[in-house]
Amino acid sequence: MQVVSISSLKGGVGKTSVTTGLASAALAAGIPTLVVDLDPHADASTALGVRPGEQLDIGRMLKVPRRARLADNVVPSGWLEHVNGGSPHADSPIGAAVPVLDVAVGSAYTGIYDRPDLGRRDLRRLSSVLAGAGQYDLVLIDCPPSLNGLTRMAWSASDKVTLVAEPGLFSVAGTERTLRAIQLFRQEFAPGLSPAGIVANRVRSGSAEHSFRLSEMQSMFGELLMSPHIPEQANWQQIQGAAHSIHQWPGDSAKNAAALFDALLENLLQTGAPADAESAGLVRSRSRL
Repeated sequence: MQVVSISSLKGGVGKTSVTTGLASAALAAGIPTLVVDLDPHADASTALGVRPGEQLDIGRMLKVPRRARLADNVVPSGWLEHVNGGSPHADSPIGAAVPVLDVAVGSAYTGIYDRPDLGRRDLRRLSSVLAGAGQYDLVLIDCPPSLNGLTRMAWSASDKVTLVAEPGLFSVAGTERTLRAIQLFRQEFAPGLSPAGIVANRVRSGSAEHSFRLSEMQSMFGELLMSPHIPEQANWQQIQGAAHSIHQWPGDSAKNAAALFDALLENLLQTGAPADAESAGLVRSRSRL
């Protein structure tokens, strides 16, 4: 099982869109996946079309992590209703694997943990919850856009951190700060954590500014800048509002975006990023900022 945090210090860069795009690619690839919606806004839960019932949301699971019984409280993604003709079992050959995409539902309750003063015991809460996630091959954690307790809790439970950035001045600067924060966090709390890479999101191909910033990101972050880049998707809000995956949305634009997320997921799962990006020379300079 790989546990990957999707993080950004800057809001509005499409972090949740990247999380759901990777979840869509994992579903299409038949990879049993759990999405943990750790952002108090719970946008990933909405986009994944969950219908929570009596299950505990992730905030309440964090309150009682050793008694949370993750398997009893996850909710299947509504996307599964669109697989195989409306049912995860419809038209499936006997013995065929049933697609698995579950969600640990987000809620505002998680906000009680989004403080800068969490101690080591609190930072292990999510790790304790995910001790019951052995049936998944991939866990994606959608983090809030901050370095407070929830993000640090996610990093403590993760093998890798994937950073999301737009090719813009403030986003690039924030990405560099996040990489340095990961290095410091590793030293004190999580020696096995590594940056999986940086996803350039919402890229506009005709923008001279975006072309300049992408070149700058390549210079600053080297091999940590992942491929492919994700272009701006004009109908992304419509897709998420309809609670569909990008792989299930009609049209060439969605088909092309789905292929990019397929490639991005493959690269993410194969990535063995250097544990100390700065000592490897991957965060080279902030002088151009």
